[in-house]
Amino acid sequence: MYLKKANGPRTVTLSNGTILTQADLPPPNTYRWVASRKAMVVDAVVHNLISKKEALARYELSEEELDAWIAAASRHGRDALKATAVQRYR
Repeated sequence: MYLKKANGPRTVTLSNGTILTQADLPPPNTYRWVASRKAMVVDAVVHNLISKKEALARYELSEEELDAWIAAASRHGRDALKATAVQRYR
């Protein structure tokens, strides 16, 4: 089995006890961002699985967009990442 060399850790343990790996992250060509995919990217950045700079480049996100996801998830939880909840959690 061949493992691709990764910068930084390959796995991190989240606060709820689950393990997030590089393989769990959405593919770089993701264009439909549902709340669960946003949450994976936020968890990866917050827990230093990937750097913020790497996430911006990999997923072609703006810094403001990623910062908004991180802020919404930290203030209101994962439900705030849903597109239908934007008005409710401003």
